[in-house]
Amino acid sequence: MIRLKTEEEVELLRENALLVSKTLAEVGKNVVPGITTLELNKIADTFIRDHGAIPAFLGYNGFPYSMCISVNDVVVHGFASDYRLKEGDIISADCGTIYKGYYGDSAYTFPVGEVSEEAKLLLKVTKESLYRGVEKAVVGNRIGDISYAVQEYIESFGFSAVREMVGHGIGKHLHEAPDVPNYGHRGQGKKLEDGLVICIEPMINAGEKSVLISDDGWTVTTADNKNSAHFELMVVVRKGKPDVLSTFKYIENDNN
Repeated sequence: MIRLKTEEEVELLRENALLVSKTLAEVGKNVVPGITTLELNKIADTFIRDHGAIPAFLGYNGFPYSMCISVNDVVVHGFASDYRLKEGDIISADCGTIYKGYYGDSAYTFPVGEVSEEAKLLLKVTKESLYRGVEKAVVGNRIGDISYAVQEYIESFGFSAVREMVGHGIGKHLHEAPDVPNYGHRGQGKKLEDGLVICIEPMINAGEKSVLISDDGWTVTTADNKNSAHFELMVVVRKGKPDVLSTFKYIENDNN
């Protein structure tokens, strides 16, 4: 069931969204060749707890880490490990918070040092597709308008949208109705109403759309071993213009 949020709930979600945004910026400062993904996980865990919140992912359906860390051909839900980042890698950091009974959830894909031109393009296009999807999160549109905006843009560059994982509603639960796919048709799906809070999160592959799930039951990789990128923002559906709760400004201001 889709549950629209009150203004008070939106503000609690905004607090979570901003904390997740700042957590990702803290992680981003430390994305350098040589650091392990376990060290990055610890940075996120500590930062969230130091700000009075709980890491939402730790223990969620048995997930064993505080952040999903997905390197190169890992699409989403990657485990932290002793792997040391290398120059040219790309790394998706996806994390969530629980604060005052509500959730936050956002993701950003970072380049590690100097990356290939194809990787740069994948990151740029995936992030732009997110913004194009966000623009459609207004009253009167439908979920399919968001989905189509993402798919049309990324496919124009020869990239593909993963089918198996989708964006979602968020509130007192990390994943709420409705699903928000990154592929679809304009004018189809649930009608968007004022106060609906959703996570829009393009998961875009450089090659084909097919993915594999690892034996750990979590880690999703591209079937062709090509890179994948992932960006995610929390958005409130409003009349005329969406209210974007999370932000990449802390990351991009810090890293410039």
